[in-house]
Amino acid sequence: MKRFGTQGPVNPEQHYIVARTEELTEFIKRVKEGRYIVIFAPRQTGKTTFFQRAVAVLTAEDLTYFPIQLNFEIYVDCDRSEFYESLTKQISKEIERVFQKRGEALSEALKHFLNDAQITNHLSMMEFFGQVQHLLKDGENWQKVVLIIDEFDGIPTSALKGFLHAFRHTYVTDTTLQCPHSLGIVGVKSIAQLDYDRSVSPFNIHDDFALPNFTLAQVQELFGQYTDEVGQAFDPEVIESIHKQTGGQPFLVNRFAQILTEEMDIPKTEALTMTHFSEAHEQLLGENNTNLTHLTTNIRRNPRFESLLMRIMLYEEGVPFSLRNDLINELATYGVLAKSTDRMCKIANPIYLHCILQAFKPIVNGLERDYFPEDTDGFQYLTDTGQIQMERLLDNFGDFIARAGFRILQVPETPQEFIGQHLLFAYLDQFVTSVNGAMYMEVPTGRGRMDLIILHNQRKYVVETKIWRSERSYSQGKQQLAAYLSTEGVTDGYYVVFDHREVPKPRTETETINGLTIRSYVIPVVQERPSNELT
Repeated sequence: MKRFGTQGPVNPEQHYIVARTEELTEFIKRVKEGRYIVIFAPRQTGKTTFFQRAVAVLTAEDLTYFPIQLNFEIYVDCDRSEFYESLTKQISKEIERVFQKRGEALSEALKHFLNDAQITNHLSMMEFFGQVQHLLKDGENWQKVVLIIDEFDGIPTSALKGFLHAFRHTYVTDTTLQCPHSLGIVGVKSIAQLDYDRSVSPFNIHDDFALPNFTLAQVQELFGQYTDEVGQAFDPEVIESIHKQTGGQPFLVNRFAQILTEEMDIPKTEALTMTHFSEAHEQLLGENNTNLTHLTTNIRRNPRFESLLMRIMLYEEGVPFSLRNDLINELATYGVLAKSTDRMCKIANPIYLHCILQAFKPIVNGLERDYFPEDTDGFQYLTDTGQIQMERLLDNFGDFIARAGFRILQVPETPQEFIGQHLLFAYLDQFVTSVNGAMYMEVPTGRGRMDLIILHNQRKYVVETKIWRSERSYSQGKQQLAAYLSTEGVTDGYYVVFDHREVPKPRTETETINGLTIRSYVIPVVQERPSNELT
């Protein structure tokens, strides 16, 4: 029986795998045209799996293509001489492996050449490949070397420029026997990011090939393979919800499936439902898997990331997506940011959004004991039938902000303009945990919105938050929430707007919009400690 893979490259013999047929076809087309291609994408997006599959398909179609697959990860701490010395051996072993896999023997001339070969710099590397091309001739047929380099980011800085210049020279040389015929560079960073001294890149002849996340159709294809083999079906809403929450990120999609099919002990005769989805989602958000650990580590690399990320999530004005901005470029490289359809920055997926808020939320904000009035707890906000009394719960949150007053300004390590959202997230998170519910984020269309989805006792509650911008924006937000509720099949929604103006105007109102009930709150946020409290 196959599995959903999350540990390294996946293969069709052991794992369920997305075919990526269109992407493979395009990549192979460029290889045959002799292009020099750069595949760059964040870690754990399936790059290695993709190019290994591409090489397998290409060589199955035409044995005149001779693949040499290298990995530069091991060179990260090497100097230039160590790099080239090891590179000679790695290429030689890979050539021998290809012949062995084909059941063929190396010619004596090629064997003798590889035994004596020494690459010492980029110039001798050019000569090496030229000689390899000559010795790979099979009768009247010339082998076309396809060189694929995985984890290219590991190349020593001292070797980078010469290495790229050598292959640029090979590419622009007017010959049908260039070697390699095609080059694939695979890594996290683009060539521009690897050009460490910020000068003009010597490798301006390459094709960028961005490997996208899975589409909904591809996730359906992936899970369909499991259902065909095992017989256990996914409810369509579960698949759509997994794609929405993960944004199609390959590791997260497969990890979700692992939890559902391997770790929750659900009978294989039982379909996977939204109840199962909620349990798996809660487990995924609470674990320290490699993907989410990398995310947390990366967003903490620069203190300026927090302010930028919160601005992207909460400000309607948005932040233009530009890779010329160092902060945006770095976060995009980590897979945290992506470009939205309106060319603005967006958080890559709701799971990352949730984890970002968790990462920047103070472990203790000093106000936890003030969330609820004395002698009360979260269970007093449940009805006798176990439904959440959201109106009472949010009324109390507004009262809590008023009770806390200027003390909210003392919450550690939290930018003042985002304190309202931080406290609402912490407040609801504590409540949901206390009543054994689940809470996750949604990333809806449109900037400046953050939707919190609470699941409890098989019912969904939607709380949308914003920062006050104008009366017009406030009204539009209600319409947006109503439209969103309709798509989610929910009849009641809650709209919380934080007012940072010098003279804020608190407001609480309930309206019916398109047959849906919207409970709205405008909550003032204290701007500064009163002067009589300074001493």
